[in-house]
Amino acid sequence: MLKSFKTEIKPTPEQIQKINKTIGTCRFVYNFYLSHNKELYEEQKKFLSGMDFSKWLNNRFIPGNPAYQWIKEASSKSVKQSIMNAEKAFKRFFKQQSRFPKFKKKNRPDVKMYFVKTDAKTVIPCERHRIKIPTLGWVRLKEKGYIPASKQGYVIKSGTVSRKAGRYYVSVLIDIHDTEKPQLNNFGLGIDLGIKEFAVISDGMVKKNINKTRTVKKLEKKLKREQRCLSRRYEDLKKRSKKKGEVTRQNIQKQILKVQKLHQRIDNIRTDYINQCVNEIVKTKPSYITVEDLNVSGMMKNRHLSKAAASQKFYEFRTKLEQKCDENGIELRIADRWFPSSKICHECGNIKKDLKLSDREYICKCGYRADRDFNASLNLRDTAAYKIA
Repeated sequence: MLKSFKTEIKPTPEQIQKINKTIGTCRFVYNFYLSHNKELYEEQKKFLSGMDFSKWLNNRFIPGNPAYQWIKEASSKSVKQSIMNAEKAFKRFFKQQSRFPKFKKKNRPDVKMYFVKTDAKTVIPCERHRIKIPTLGWVRLKEKGYIPASKQGYVIKSGTVSRKAGRYYVSVLIDIHDTEKPQLNNFGLGIDLGIKEFAVISDGMVKKNINKTRTVKKLEKKLKREQRCLSRRYEDLKKRSKKKGEVTRQNIQKQILKVQKLHQRIDNIRTDYINQCVNEIVKTKPSYITVEDLNVSGMMKNRHLSKAAASQKFYEFRTKLEQKCDENGIELRIADRWFPSSKICHECGNIKKDLKLSDREYICKCGYRADRDFNASLNLRDTAAYKIA
């Protein structure tokens, strides 16, 4: 079974320079592939695949343009992977699964340095406190013992080095030995996700909205101040002369880093809370778990709910729950999107069509009274309109 591990690293200044150079090259090649294909389609109505573009780049473009020899200095595996990522984005667009691929912007964490185990004899060694990354050498790990060591028989298949808010991370894919799955209990759980409370579970457990806590609100307030400060510095730069602007631009980069660090801290708090919620749910060892298929893209179009829905990170919760269920042998059921879980009375099965979003308590004609979200979680637990994830 393949499992990914991500942890922070502590590279030397020379390694940082090499990582930044490789990430910058990958970003340039990704954008170059997009623009080249766009021009090719407009002129000749043709599309160039990733493999063909890689051959054209190495055999024709770079030899004919000595000014672009610096592309060869970066890791060839990383450059090739960035081209294949761009091709994958095009294919998703052709299948109408996503929009037209966007150009990668500088200083964004979505471009990574890729490395891979090339053949059966090659080994990417990893020890308790360090990992040997191709083209970088030994790099120290900040979290010791988190990534399984090579001496224990674990094999690293591939990995990436990423940069976010001035910090560097390594993510590796390791072939883990299959372990025995735990004995499950003879009951199921229904999970109703929402905005007021993050999750209401059919066994009575309620997971509160982490974004309403004092810590997150304080950080969001601080983020707003720092973003306002960054905006003022950009406006200042337009008014100043070029000579003074060079000094101001350095201050802008410092302010950007402050904003990025606050974004990352808030994101880490939310991700950690999701991990805790998933672990607590899975530890009860139910035979199955039912969640609803939320229309998150539709919620994002509502200007009153979009910010709250985005901060809840429903997709990440579902992805991690699916992974944990797969590891423990729990059946994850996805309820039909149009299943009216909130409108059905759990006691008599009556559907209350006039139920409003403001009605937080479900009151039925049969005398049944319950919290709206708890009633929905019970209906999700017992529904037959589902598919297996």
